Amino acid sequence: MLGSFHIRVRCSDGVTRLGRIKGKMKRRAWIREGDVIIITPWSFQDEKCDISYRYTPPQRDWLRRNKYI
Repeated sequence: MLGSFHIRVRCSDGVTRLGRIKGKMKRRAWIREGDVIIITPWSFQDEKCDISYRYTPPQRDWLRRNKYI
């Protein structure tokens, strides 16, 4: 966490981006290190992104079991 609802995200394409937690998720979903999230990279700045969704631990386990990640 960097503060002000920004976090550093390591993506599956190997790029480290600055992620911004969207308004809907700010109070609803707490994001911790090691969580699996869905991001949307910005079209005009590839090094920044919006965080769209955070998978819960059971969802993450299901994704790993079925080899999606």
